[in-house]
Formats: sequence, C-alpha cells, structure tokens
Amino acid sequence: MLNQSTGDLSLLKGWNATLPNTDVMPVMFLGHGSPMNAIQTNEFTRTWNSIGAELKTQPTAILCISAHWLTQGGTAVTAMQMPKTIHDFGGFPQALFDVQYPAPGNKSLVDATIDEVKSIQIHQDHEWGLDHGTWSVLCHVFPQATIPVVQLSIDYSQGAQYHYDLAKQLSQLRRKGVLIVASGNLVHNLRLIPRGQMNDYYGFDWVLEADAKMQKFLLEHDHQSLINWDKQGQAFHLAIPTPDHYYPMIYALALQEDKDELSLFNTQAVGGSITMTSFRLDQN
Repeated sequence: MLNQSTGDLSLLKGWNATLPNTDVMPVMFLGHGSPMNAIQTNEFTRTWNSIGAELKTQPTAILCISAHWLTQGGTAVTAMQMPKTIHDFGGFPQALFDVQYPAPGNKSLVDATIDEVKSIQIHQDHEWGLDHGTWSVLCHVFPQATIPVVQLSIDYSQGAQYHYDLAKQLSQLRRKGVLIVASGNLVHNLRLIPRGQMNDYYGFDWVLEADAKMQKFLLEHDHQSLINWDKQGQAFHLAIPTPDHYYPMIYALALQEDKDELSLFNTQAVGGSITMTSFRLDQN
C-alpha cells in the first residue's frame, strides 16, 4: 500500500485555465551527489547556478522527481501549500541542517499531474515536503525559492519500464510552463567509497566504464538499453546496487522528444564510486 496520506481528490478542477500555454520547457536530470553540495561552491554548484540564471523562460512551477522519496504500491505528489524542508540525512554539519528552502506548493500543478497520468491514480500527499534531492540542487538553480515546487514520488515496488511509461504521460506539462527536474545519480554506490575520500575527484575503473556506456546510450537515444540497465554487465551492477538514484534519470529520459537536443554536463566522478553526470533536454 502507498505509505503516504492521500488527501482529497474531490478538489480536482480543470487545470488548463490556470497553467498558461508556453514554449516547450527544458527537462533536466541533475546528479546531486553529497548533501554538502547545498552549502558549498564548486564546479557542480556553479553549473546549477548558471542553469537558473540562463533559462530563457522562467518556470511557472517545478515538478521534481527525487531519489529520496520512495513509496511502495503507489505514486504521490506533494499537495500542501507550503512544503517543509526535509533534512533526511545524518552526520553532517549544523549549517546543512539550518538550510531552509521555503518554496510554495502549487495546486494547479498537482491537479495537472494527476490529470495527465491516466495509467494510475496519483495520490495527494500532505506529509512529505521537499527532501534534499530536491532542495540541495534547487537552492543553487533558483536560490530565491519563489517558484512553486511539487514533488512526485517513485513507486519503488515497480521497475524501470513502469517508470518510463508513467513519465511519458507528463510531457504536456512542458508546454504549461513546468520545468521537470529529476535528481539522483547515474552511478551511486556509497558502500564502496573509501573512508575520507567522499570529496575526491576520481572514479574506479568500473565507474568510468559504466558512466561512459550510460553517456553513449544517452547520446545515441538508446532508451531501451538504459531501461534494461540490469542486463548491461557487471559494471552496471556495481554502479547501481539499488536503483533509487537511477530511477529519476528514467523519468527525464522518457520525456525526450524528437526535437530535443540532449546535452551532458558535470561529467565528473567523485569519491571513487559516484558520478555527477547530468543532462538537459532543450528545444530550440
């Protein structure tokens, strides 16, 4: 069963009148890495900052799929007016716990997301908030926290093909001023990071092998190989010991259209067994 509260679906209204028609918005997959990136200035955070500053059109709202909101047996969206900032980690400096990202929610986007996804019933959640997969990157992309943010959970009882098919149904949101941001990591194996090397810029051979193959599949528009990640060999199995950080990428991948240009950035390995590799989809 879904392990979050569902809210009142009777409040749904037509959303086309409340979300404006716009040019096709980009889609982004951001490798978020350590929560410490939220309070650090480095090559990754500088790139995130430039993304927000250089967007041609400011989003009406943001829909974020984070590796850190996993539900079981159902999918939910945050439906509260003011989602709380969740500090879902331990062992970090107090300065990180002091970070707040007070972006409002957006009922029109909640309604739109529920309305667009026909294959399942998406539930309204009033308990979760914005976890660090969302705010640790958005605090650099949109530091003023004035753009409404809604999170979409990942049903962890389902596989990659399910998430790909679900995400495809969200494509119309791109034409309603919604910036869709997926936040995770292509390669994410915390257990194999050597002690004290979390911030060192290097990758093990299998990390570089897996990440290079993933980049190749992305650039060749080879979605099926990425969906079938568990059939790509030992390097992929080491890179994705659990698919929680990989699945957000599947959501961004599913939204790629024929006119989209895919560009890679932040293609750096850190801590030996994490890659920050990210991509965006843009239509000229």
